[in-house]
Amino acid sequence: MEAVHVGRQPIFDAQGSVVAFELLFRGRMNDVASGRQDTYATSTVMINAFTEFGIAEVAGNRPCFINLTREFVTGRLPLPFGPEQVVLEVLETVAVDDEVIEGITSLAEAGYRIALDDFVWGSGHEQLLGLASYVKLDLLDGDLSRLDEIVAACRKYPGIQLVAERLETEAEVAIADRYGMELRQGYALSRPQVLSTPSLSPSRLRRLELVAALMSPDVPLDKITSIIVSDPALALRVLRVSNSVAAGVVSRISSVRQAVMLVGLTRIRRWATLMVVDDVAEAPEEQLLTALTQARLCENLAARFNTDPGAAFVAGLVTGMARLMGFTPAAMAEQLPLTADVSDALTVGTGRLGQVLSAVRAYESGEPGSEDLAVPALDAMRWSTRTLTAAHRFNPRRRR
Repeated sequence: MEAVHVGRQPIFDAQGSVVAFELLFRGRMNDVASGRQDTYATSTVMINAFTEFGIAEVAGNRPCFINLTREFVTGRLPLPFGPEQVVLEVLETVAVDDEVIEGITSLAEAGYRIALDDFVWGSGHEQLLGLASYVKLDLLDGDLSRLDEIVAACRKYPGIQLVAERLETEAEVAIADRYGMELRQGYALSRPQVLSTPSLSPSRLRRLELVAALMSPDVPLDKITSIIVSDPALALRVLRVSNSVAAGVVSRISSVRQAVMLVGLTRIRRWATLMVVDDVAEAPEEQLLTALTQARLCENLAARFNTDPGAAFVAGLVTGMARLMGFTPAAMAEQLPLTADVSDALTVGTGRLGQVLSAVRAYESGEPGSEDLAVPALDAMRWSTRTLTAAHRFNPRRRR
């Protein structure tokens, strides 16, 4: 079982309260720092924060600062999330030209908050001040000789807050105080924390298949749903994404189809595209086969217990994935925007869905009286095996 990681460094206000987090690429749990600021790093941070952890687990309700490379700034790679809980940091390595200005303008008009990272006067980034909500100033290695001029220029824009970054000693904190900088970040206040969670990566075939299907403007929703449910890791990611979308929404979900509808095909397409960029190791097929078979068996038993097949699939999927990832079903259910009947089945085993899960557990344990599930269990195994062997057929490199 692989683990994925994301770095998280608090951003404080002048009174010392945490008001935001910057999310940072970390390749390993013991990485104190990472100099990587390329498109791979940005994609990995987005996918890990939103689909592996869930953004609420990473940041609660606080905004997250996420670094953007030129590919995202210009729209060549899509942003898979809305503007509600993110601040987009334009890296100092992004050369400002007409294409970048146009891209940042479009993002700002769409409601995204923009931060200019490691701001240096004369680098071209001063052209973006009218679009920015935050300007980050390096008080450790930055050119402090022009600080009066830079602060004065930023103060001409009432919507801009100054973020004093790389505060490593009391001397830098004192500079931030002297200039009245609203936000602060650095080792003198708090070092980055590395968060880790177990991960099962969706197969590359399923990601590519999903992207290809979503290219058609009139693709049936059922086709998209069928691709997603055929890969349990991909289905779980979609459920986690739907949780961030569902913040503040009264409705809860009980099926992957509902999650897809809640997230919307446009954002599903963006997430799938980003997953293709994210070159992570694939999960062992045998682990996915177990979880997928359990989900399918629950779906097959839904009619017998007079309950919804889609909800039964989700209940079985979450149970199987929780087992593989070392969580309890109840703990995983808390991270997902599930309807009460699905949540109750996972947490306390009640309701008709709880009966479905109980029946599947009894069959897997070989309890007396559960032999009559042999036929639907065999069907579930066949369906799961066909689904996963299709990946081998179309991608020989996956064969083991």
